Amino acid sequence: MADDVELVIAGGGLVGMLLGVACARAGLVVGIVDRHDPAAMLHEQFDGRTSAIAYGSRNVLDGIGLWANIARCAQPILDIRVADDSSSLFLHYDHLELENDTPLGYIVENRVLRRALIECISSMPNSRLVAPMEVNSVSPTPHCVTATLSDGRQVKAQLVAAADGAGSPLRRAAGIGTVDWRYPQASIVTAVRHELPHHGVAIEHFLPAGPFAILPMTGLRSSIVWSERAELVPRLIELSNVAFGAELGARFGDFFGAVEPIGLRSTYPLGLRLAKAYIAPRLALIGEAAHVIHPIAGQGLNLGIRDVAVLAELLIDARRLGLDIGDETLLSRYQQWRRFDALALAAVTDGLNRLFSNAFGPLQLARRLGLAAVDRMPPVKRMLMRDAMGLLGDLPRLARGEPL
Repeated sequence: MADDVELVIAGGGLVGMLLGVACARAGLVVGIVDRHDPAAMLHEQFDGRTSAIAYGSRNVLDGIGLWANIARCAQPILDIRVADDSSSLFLHYDHLELENDTPLGYIVENRVLRRALIECISSMPNSRLVAPMEVNSVSPTPHCVTATLSDGRQVKAQLVAAADGAGSPLRRAAGIGTVDWRYPQASIVTAVRHELPHHGVAIEHFLPAGPFAILPMTGLRSSIVWSERAELVPRLIELSNVAFGAELGARFGDFFGAVEPIGLRSTYPLGLRLAKAYIAPRLALIGEAAHVIHPIAGQGLNLGIRDVAVLAELLIDARRLGLDIGDETLLSRYQQWRRFDALALAAVTDGLNRLFSNAFGPLQLARRLGLAAVDRMPPVKRMLMRDAMGLLGDLPRLARGEPL
């Protein structure tokens, strides 16, 4: 990396690289630092997960020139069905109820996203991915910030974006506290092959231990995000293929015929973590460095993508005017713009998980009647669909489908 850049991004995960691509496309000189070898990042063993890309997030990816390289591997979500345990009552979101028949979103394998990002970063002369490497510390001054790398090099920039994950060393070093708690659940993430086509249908099946999501992938495949009691997860992960398949089948239902587990089985603890501030002098938090939410609605990456769209818009507009991209006023605007969205979504996902993760009879009946009632209220359903698509609220230009 050159000694001087405009923006240092600490963390080359999906959110960090997205910010790098967005800013470098607009002409900023960007250095991305990540502790993993880029070659290792592209292996399925590195990350076998998929991500739900809301329609608004698809707009962001398209606006920074990435969607064309991802679209052929993306499975459109055409319907979403939300059911409470074994109830015959359910809430059905159908893309045909929307204008222009647009998909509700897409399911994309993380390795596909990562490959497109790395290829894009590598092709731009004003961006560089420095890895394996870490940002050990940042030292802000009134006019710049110096990032010290793990090999001792020092890089000067106007701003450092911390995309270094939920445990964010840079957030802790800046003295930014968090509000957090753990759920008594862990998530099992895997994939299945099934006998019948899914027709682009995503299913959110609420069980007493937690939600069980079936997300359509390309071909006769679906991604499974299974929230289960934390103490049971280690034993489930270690089951034989036959026994694990039986456990999956018992929860999966007969929607798509016989199912067969394929690929990796990964497990992740579940919790909620919100940074008390998103900024410090010449430092901005993005992605999981700023917020971690329950995966119940599949919105974690979309929240980070909106961070990217907002911060990129503010940085690019400031640079075009010849202003300091690390200015305190700009960073305060970023924090003000993003915190409400993250707080609201954290509250919704936490509330849904608590509401549905129990088998109390009267509450269960009320939930089922509530889902059925919403299903019969088209205006309410359309509003909820647009919200899930990331098309409501104070959106940045990229999320609205407008150029930077």
